[in-house]
Amino acid sequence: MDGLSRVERLELDTPFGKPSSDVFVGDLDGEWVAFLARHGVGHVLTPTEVNYRANIYAFKMLGVERVLSVSACGSLREDFAPGDIVVPDQLYDNTHLRARSYFGDGLVAHISVADPFCPDLSSWLAASVSSSGGNVHQGGAFITIEGPRFSTRAESNTYRSWGMSIIGMTASPEAFLAREAEMCYAVMAHVTDYDVWHVSQEPVTVEMVIRILQGNTKLAQKAIKDLVHRLAVPRECECGEALKSAQITQPELVPDETRRKLSVLVDRHLG
Repeated sequence: MDGLSRVERLELDTPFGKPSSDVFVGDLDGEWVAFLARHGVGHVLTPTEVNYRANIYAFKMLGVERVLSVSACGSLREDFAPGDIVVPDQLYDNTHLRARSYFGDGLVAHISVADPFCPDLSSWLAASVSSSGGNVHQGGAFITIEGPRFSTRAESNTYRSWGMSIIGMTASPEAFLAREAEMCYAVMAHVTDYDVWHVSQEPVTVEMVIRILQGNTKLAQKAIKDLVHRLAVPRECECGEALKSAQITQPELVPDETRRKLSVLVDRHLG
């Protein structure tokens, strides 16, 4: 990626196991960034096999405050066309095999996710995509399915009847874990297809997804370079204090092992 220098490859481990890949840290035009291959280098993990908790925890260990997910998605709306970028503002979790929270084992927290994506980061992201020449849609409901298969026509049309805008396989539980980790989270969703509901378009295939993503690579890189400069300011959103009113367990009752396991997340709140 042009402008990226001083790249280091970090092999990290977390209380939740190893992340999907090593984390690459580098200087992008004067701003430090970290990158992790969600599906592993070479795309070797299904959406269900991704260790979402380890991935987000690894970023937290490095001091990351804002997380940008670059994802492929299918469109459930006529006006969200292949090649477009969507920055969603709502999320529907339709998965059923994934660990969705860091909490448990004697420490309970009920995180607020009425608005699951950071509004500030999402707004800056949409502006960066637009200024980079992308056709961007700001807002929309993102439904996450388990995968790895694509939808049936009946499923796709059901999601449309629910008011969903785009469909993918990885936004959940990433967004919820990022909120528990008090990090901002937003998605740059690349529309690669019309899922399978569109009667005049071919059903989604892997070839179709890869073709659109390859075509959008330069746009994504340009937008990310623009975005990092917009983020060179302190956070003013509520994401950084998400746990302040979420933890309900009395601190003296939290087991030592659980406290150690979640120390990066909860130490400043438990005292």
